Amino acid sequence: QVQLVESGGGLVQAGGSLRHSCTISGLTFSKFVVGWYRQLPGKQRETVAGITSDGETYYEDFVKGRFAISRHSDENTFSLLMNSLKPEDTAMYYCALRDISSGMDYWGKGTLVTVSS
Repeated sequence: QVQLVESGGGLVQAGGSLRHSCTISGLTFSKFVVGWYRQLPGKQRETVAGITSDGETYYEDFVKGRFAISRHSDENTFSLLMNSLKPEDTAMYYCALRDISSGMDYWGKGTLVTVSS
């Protein structure tokens, strides 16, 4: 059973930082994209950032320069370091894995990030 377990959400003051981590188990994946998405209150889910199996990263303009993705040494854990957080970053954050080989998508349950002003 494939599981994406997320951790690291919470409450932080504007200007602060949080690390949102995503640990993947139950699947051997070689060609993939791990992405982060968020859903603001009353809005549709949107892409935030991602990393490919080749190590390429991409960031939406609204987080570029503030957020950074890393892959841990166990290779099954990925983190999104969120710096200089703003109240408008308040949202449910999700990680997801796209297994390129099978075409399957797997999602975490999401964690809430709240940025106070």
